[in-house]
Amino acid sequence: MPDTVNEQSAGQTTRRYDASRRRAAAAQTRTNILDTARGLFLSQGYAATTVAEIARGAGVVPDTVYTVVGRKPAMFRELIELALSGTDQPIPGAHRDYVARMRAEDDARRKLAIYADAVTAIQGRLAPLFLVLRDAAALDGDLRSLWDEITARRAENMRRLAADLVSTGATRTDLTVEEIADIVWTMNSSEYYSMLVTSRGWTSDRFSNWLHDAWCRLLLDPTHAA
Repeated sequence: MPDTVNEQSAGQTTRRYDASRRRAAAAQTRTNILDTARGLFLSQGYAATTVAEIARGAGVVPDTVYTVVGRKPAMFRELIELALSGTDQPIPGAHRDYVARMRAEDDARRKLAIYADAVTAIQGRLAPLFLVLRDAAALDGDLRSLWDEITARRAENMRRLAADLVSTGATRTDLTVEEIADIVWTMNSSEYYSMLVTSRGWTSDRFSNWLHDAWCRLLLDPTHAA
């Protein structure tokens, strides 16, 4: 009996090890596909990139790309969501760490500082892809839908952020929630980041500090106690 028990235990351990190894291999394959796709999309654009090229670069066959990630539109969506999340799995905006930190903060200036840092980090990952998405959306219906969806999500998230800022009592009284949302929505964009950081050579720290200062000047009542 002891030998039988030991054999069963050894078999279970082996199966768990094999399953863990398969999961790790699958995760690595997915990462390789997405990394290859990102590089190709950025270097030659969405339309010019084929699934066959992505498969070849990732060291797999096209069927594996379709099985693991999906078609090109699904692949691009995944890349956008990962860039927004900053993790290896997509995280909804409401559950990201910086959102929780902003909500827990009572001071409007500190809320904006947290958000300026978050925007800078996100755009460092997102901006190059988002500009590819913008250009491809003009010609591809699937990417146009993705562009419209993300644009609407950004606008709604900015309305929530603006309402949170107004709740502190520190915002300018001549600005509505919608106007505050529109100002932040414009300035947190990939275009803004690309113009100043990519084109003009600003450092990430300079961009984040400038964004925070600009938002404080534009949105907050200067007579309100800091």
